[in-house]
This record gives sequence, structure tokens and C-alpha cells, in this order.
Amino acid sequence: MVQIPRWKIFLILAVCFYGFAYSSPNLMGAPVRAYMADLGGWLPHKTINLGLDLRGGAHLLYEVDMDKVFKERSDNLEQDYNDFIKENQLSKRSVTAIERGVRIVMENAEDVQAVKSMIRRSDPRLYIVADDDGVTLDVTMDDSYVKEVHDQVIAQVIEVVRRRIDEMGTNEPVIQRQGDNRVVVQVPGASSEQVRDLVGKTAKLGFHLVASGGRKSFRDMSLPYAEEPGRELAVKKTAIITGEMLDNAQPTFDQGGRPVVSFRMNSLGARKFCDVTRKNVGQPFAIVLDDEIISAPRINEAICGGSGQISGGFDVKEAQDLALLLRAGALPADLDVVEERSVGPSLGADSVAAGKTASLIGMAFVLVFMFVSYGFFGLLANVALIVNIGLIMALLSSLQATLTLPGIAGIVLTVGMAVDANVLIFERIREEVSGGRSPISAVDAGYSRAMSTIIDSNLTTLIAAAILFSVGTGPVKGFAVTLAIGIMTSMFSAIMVTRLLVVLWIQRKKPKVLPL
Repeated sequence: MVQIPRWKIFLILAVCFYGFAYSSPNLMGAPVRAYMADLGGWLPHKTINLGLDLRGGAHLLYEVDMDKVFKERSDNLEQDYNDFIKENQLSKRSVTAIERGVRIVMENAEDVQAVKSMIRRSDPRLYIVADDDGVTLDVTMDDSYVKEVHDQVIAQVIEVVRRRIDEMGTNEPVIQRQGDNRVVVQVPGASSEQVRDLVGKTAKLGFHLVASGGRKSFRDMSLPYAEEPGRELAVKKTAIITGEMLDNAQPTFDQGGRPVVSFRMNSLGARKFCDVTRKNVGQPFAIVLDDEIISAPRINEAICGGSGQISGGFDVKEAQDLALLLRAGALPADLDVVEERSVGPSLGADSVAAGKTASLIGMAFVLVFMFVSYGFFGLLANVALIVNIGLIMALLSSLQATLTLPGIAGIVLTVGMAVDANVLIFERIREEVSGGRSPISAVDAGYSRAMSTIIDSNLTTLIAAAILFSVGTGPVKGFAVTLAIGIMTSMFSAIMVTRLLVVLWIQRKKPKVLPL
């Protein structure tokens, strides 16, 4: 006897209600969605995010300047080795940075072993080559060190860029590595100029003590003033505070009403800044942003509160952008734009319109085919197909998934595949009726015996979608997501919804012959 438990009926109806409720915002105007969002966050108001190819936006390909990264590493090693040699009162001729390493020339051969031991203790990945003269050491980075730095920098670049783009409030940007040292950035709904200005700024912040007496030594560097072209100041190479030590940064105004950026340091930064300012009362220090001095105030007393302000003649927009960049963090390397293009909104609108047309045509053919082939049962399958489309739209909206042009292709494919299960079930019912079974028994046997075939066919397609999602990128992932969602919703609609409709019809009409 064909029966469906009452709890299962309520579950099916609840899922169908969810599908139509949460897909409906895609058919509403923006004012209506905003009103529903204001009424309560639980009300359906989210729509499907359109990808770059549908909504328009910016596509930029960046190349990471790894040569500068390794030069900075070499400079840091040079300073560390100079400090070690001085602290241990060893005699040296020179310590100079070379390509991906440092060359150390000592005065005495007996001091070379102490330097070697120090290098091995500090970082065993560094490769040491001693010259025949007995006093020269070339310290270079081995291949594993280079690869580790390379991967680390690329990962940091992607993370910083992602945080900066997220601050824009943009949905579903694509930020991923391409090749050895390139990063692709795709931001729907944004201009390439906006993305380039935001991403391209290094935003490297540092607080540096000013060189003693304003005279530059080998441990100092000269930096220009941002607001005073031509004027420079000698500061210490090593920053006492870096951008990584900031907890937060917000645009605000000083007592004179001028835009500034207020910041708060983490515990490490606050403690270190307190110690340094206590030891250097009366001395100036420079606030440096991207190798330019914003200001160089004098330390009048120990600054131990862990907070402060950055002023530099900003306007409101500049203060907001600087605060955003400081919150997101500094890029570990410079980025050069290799490729830049914009996708116009009109092109995206044309793609959406073409996708809608293809979906409607495909759906119309499927509806007609099912009605012609299976009559009244075909109409029930068509109802389930409409439920299936609603569920797909609802899930994409709820998950805030990004719909791309290949994603539309996945939906069109799903529409065609959605009735496969019904075709298998209905053909099985026909066979059971031909074998002499009663209508109720034939329906029961048709659904139960076709189930294994339906699960096998959909499971293999779901596995293919999972593989596409795991190894694919960008548009391929979009196609895989819509295909996987479509498979799951079509299984529900074809098996659960049509079974409920058929059972309710049989219980009401008690037919002697099935209208197949």
C-alpha cells in the first residue's frame, strides 16, 4: 500500500515553502528587499550574487616583486651579523649584502668559526661557503629556504589583498595564485581603478628613531617628507614599531577638526613603544608610511597608553583609506600590474539575459516533453521541476554563492537532468502495470525498484561535480557548485515531491487505470 508518514509530508511541504520563500527576493526590487531586511534579519531578503562575467567588475593580474623581498632579507641578515660581531667584539673587514645572502670578511681566521656557529644556530637553512683565503664567508639561502619564503610571501599577499577587498563590502571576490609569483584579483561590481588604488598601496607603517644629530651612518637611511618635496631626514633602518603591532585603526578628527587616523597597538607594540620612548625622551622619532615620512614629532614623555594618532594633512577620504589599509595590514612585497581589464555591466546584463533565455527555452522543452510522454503524471513531474528551480535559487541565495556564466550553464543542465529520475520511475511503473500489477502496487514498486538506479546515476554526477570543485578554479567552481546543488534538489523534487503528489492523487481518486 502506498503510504507516506505524516511527518514526512510536513517536511516536504516545509522544504517547498523554504524554496519559494527564499528564492522570491530575486524577483523583488531593491526597496522591497531593504524593507524586509529592516523588518528582521530572519526574513528572506538575500539574492544571488552575480559573478564578474554577469555583474561586471574588475580583473587584475599582479606580479609580486620577489627580488625586493629577498633583498630586504639580505639587508636584515647583514644588520644581524653586524650586531653579532660588534656584541662579541670580533674583528671584521666588511659585512655586505649580496644576492640572496651576505658576504662576511673577517680580519682573523680564528673568528670565522664563531661566526659560522652563530649562523648555524640562527638559521640552519642558510648555506655557508668559505673562501680559500680563510676569512671570507658567503652565506646564502638554500633552495628550501627560497621556496618557503616564496610561498609564504604569496600567501601573505593573498590574505592582505583579501582583507582589503573585504573592507569594501564586495561579495565573493576571486583572489588566487597564478603560477609562481602572480596573483589574480577579480572583484564584481568594482572599477579597475578602485581596486588598483586599494590593492597597490603597500601601506608599510613604521616608527623609526631619528639618527643622532641628523647625521647618516651605515645603520641609517634617508627618507623624504611626504608633504615637503625635496626635504629628507636620516632615520634608523630598523623600525621600533611596525604595522603588524597595530590592533586597530580608525579615521577620526583631532582637536582642531583636522582628519587624522587614530590607532591602538597590541600588547607587544604598546610595551615596546613604552620602553623605547622612556629611553629616548627629548628625541624625535619619525612616522614612516611607504618609505615617506608623514611626521616627525618629539618624544616629550614616555608613551605607555598603547594608542596614538597619525596626522599628515589628510582629507577625510585619505584618512579613511589609510585606516582601512592599516587594519588590513601591509603587503609583504610590491605588486606590479601585469594585466588589467574591466567587464562592463552591459556585457554582464547581456549574459544574464542570454542565460535566462536559455533556461526558459530548456525548461519549456522539458515541460512539453514530460506532458506529451506521460500525460497527467508528466504534469506532476513538471510541478516538481518548478519546485526544483525554486530550491536551487533559494540555496544559492541563502549560501550567498556567486553565480557565473558557467553556473548558469550548470542550472540549464540541471533542468534537463531533473526529470531523469521521474522518467526512470514512470517507465518502471509502466513495466509493472504491463506485468499485471494493480495501479497502487505498480506505483509502489516503481518508486522502490527504480531507487537504486536513480541514486547510482546521480551519485556519479555528484562525484564529478566534487572533483571539478576541488581541482577547478573560478568559473569551473561556479559550474560545479550549481551542478551539485541542482543534483541534490532534483533528487528531492523528483523522488519526494512527485511521490507525495502521486500518492495524494491515488488516495483521492482511487483509479483503476493509471494515466501514463
